[in-house]
Amino acid sequence: MIPFPQQPSGVPWPTEEWPEAALGADVDHDAVAQALREIRETPPEQGVSLATLVVHHGAIVAEQYGPDTDRDTTLISWSVAKSMTQAIIGMLVLDGRIDIDAPVDAPEFAGTDKAAITMRDLLAMKSGLEFVEDYVDDSVSHCLEMLFGAGRSDHARYAATQQLLHAPGAVWSYSSGTTNILSRAASRAWIDRHRADADALADADALADAQTAMREFLNTRLFGPLGMQSAEPKFDDVGTFVGSSYVYATARDFARFATLYLRDGVWDGTRLLPTGWADYARTEVAVDPDPPHFGYGAHWWIWRDQPGSLAAHGYEGQYVIVLPERDLVIVHLGKIPADVRAPLLPKLTRLIEAFPA
Repeated sequence: MIPFPQQPSGVPWPTEEWPEAALGADVDHDAVAQALREIRETPPEQGVSLATLVVHHGAIVAEQYGPDTDRDTTLISWSVAKSMTQAIIGMLVLDGRIDIDAPVDAPEFAGTDKAAITMRDLLAMKSGLEFVEDYVDDSVSHCLEMLFGAGRSDHARYAATQQLLHAPGAVWSYSSGTTNILSRAASRAWIDRHRADADALADADALADAQTAMREFLNTRLFGPLGMQSAEPKFDDVGTFVGSSYVYATARDFARFATLYLRDGVWDGTRLLPTGWADYARTEVAVDPDPPHFGYGAHWWIWRDQPGSLAAHGYEGQYVIVLPERDLVIVHLGKIPADVRAPLLPKLTRLIEAFPA
């Protein structure tokens, strides 16, 4: 597997400010300019590109913004947040609070066949639970029902009460509900230090504490160390971080998160993720049957034509792409509906391939 590159000597970590640099001599300058222009000039019928950011060898080398957007504008993550949830789980593994091969801490699973579901199954999107991930309200959509309908108050409970269709670990099925079960399990693991009986989380006061505790965890363990000052997570009514969908941040802060994985989970000399956790994220466990057939690892996507890559994808054209072979991070954020997103991907590929492998 292609190794993750170290931070170049003499390039400061972007905890306080992002270093900026000119494109290197080995970069195809014309190809970068053309790709950025194509992205910027997206036809209105194909949505709108709001932010494109390129980090090469630890420094910002290209940056552009769309209408009413600039470097200080916070934009929604959508499912990019799923990869942040993977980071949270990793930090709790590093703390010794979570064993990903142990059964999931989910009260709804107790005494049922669901009790065999492990954290590893959830990270691989192989829970076996029924969940239709559909963003267009013209059919059954567990995702829309969870976020905006019957499950909106308690996302994890809604997902955890769905029927078991397959043996845990057997079938890959992309599911925002799966991530929110993980997110709640992370919260329960974190506040277990305060409460011997995790079932006490059913108490309203404890649930409020859960939100406070997880917000503190995110700020002190992830957002704070990386300098992600704009990052704003959202919680459901019972205090669970909506790890499937809701972190608002600037493009520069999404790039900080990507850089943590580009640097193999180490930030400015401190290991924040377990050794091998970033490799685990990009170890393929499935291939999306829908074109363009991205691979899937542990709550990260894999661009199979870019060796060693991993990427966080979100609805409406959110892409946070980590490319260790090129020591490169690409962030794209926008409002591009899924049915017209196809032209964006070759533009991003052309931008990537302007940088040497």
